[in-house]
Amino acid sequence: MIHVKEQQWIWETLEKLTGKMEQVAQRSAHKIPYTTVQGVHDDRTGMISWWTNGFWGGMMWQLYQLTGKEFYRSIAEEVEEKLDKNLLDYLGLDHDNGFKWLPTAVADYRFTQNPASKNRGLLAAGNLAGRYNAKGRFIRAWNDWPHEVENKSGWAIIDCMMNLPLLYWASEEIKDPRFAQIASAHAETVAKNFVREDGSVAHIVEFDPENGGKVRSHGGQGYADGSSWTRGQGWGIYGFVLSYLHTKNELFLQTAKKIADYFISNIPDNGLIPVDFHQPGDVKWEDSSAAAIASCGLIELAKLLDEPLQKKYLDAGLKLLKTLSDHRCNWNADEDDILLKCTAAYHDEEHEFSMIYGDYFFLEALLKLTEKERFLW
Repeated sequence: MIHVKEQQWIWETLEKLTGKMEQVAQRSAHKIPYTTVQGVHDDRTGMISWWTNGFWGGMMWQLYQLTGKEFYRSIAEEVEEKLDKNLLDYLGLDHDNGFKWLPTAVADYRFTQNPASKNRGLLAAGNLAGRYNAKGRFIRAWNDWPHEVENKSGWAIIDCMMNLPLLYWASEEIKDPRFAQIASAHAETVAKNFVREDGSVAHIVEFDPENGGKVRSHGGQGYADGSSWTRGQGWGIYGFVLSYLHTKNELFLQTAKKIADYFISNIPDNGLIPVDFHQPGDVKWEDSSAAAIASCGLIELAKLLDEPLQKKYLDAGLKLLKTLSDHRCNWNADEDDILLKCTAAYHDEEHEFSMIYGDYFFLEALLKLTEKERFLW
């Protein structure tokens, strides 16, 4: 599937990445990074419920798989233990449980069969399953915080597609179909209510929590309601591919292809992905993390298909990765960030900075093109 010339590029890029990460990991060994400040990782240990706190541990497990170096494993285990504090905080547990415990506790269990890690993963899965609204067949997104007036009990978001594998894993692990049934029902609801005719997806859909009916969509972290937040498109591609892998439900495969086709048709000629495909023409903000996430989904989708679709999706994923490597990666080993120009949300005050999940998915996408990936989803 991968030509010799491309294989050479992949391994050369991974060599640069691992060479840098060995130094970065040593410097940030006792942190849980989210972004960088003047090239130095911050530390979210004091915000232990932050949704991205599993990705640093996930990078360490992937690097351990790739290199066999034990210090990566020890860093990952430290992150996992720190997240125990989050497991005791109800308001800190939400739809992002998969992002936090799949790359940490569940990854550890898959490597080591550590019973404490299995327990952590199942506790997180149980809480995630408890967010399921039976009338609307969706998993609730955020919690209501004390300072907020608006009730979000009917809100679901596209990001949650990436958290469903925690539920699929729980069902497989304890031979109880309930978790997978909830995950599959949520995915069906998203396919019906989030994905538009053209293949673009909404970020947020609000349902009536009492009767389950769809109320409206919200623009969320994109430009506006009805627009096309690019990281959400990436979550959609990869998330539906993952649900297909776990269920073999053809609806999920076809939905992944539909979103992927839309994404590919909107990739700019320069390969650099904007925050929103519908953002105004005079706005040039980018989200490199959207490119990395979409690349993971496109590469995984290609593996499921025959030619010519296999080549179509693989080529698109490779284009995104090569553009990031050539134009949006910081290869300076004295600085901690890798992927540059990521944006959390269109309407945030700050744009285009480094974020740990961008680095994670860039690494994962490269590994998908080799035999060295440790599949964490």
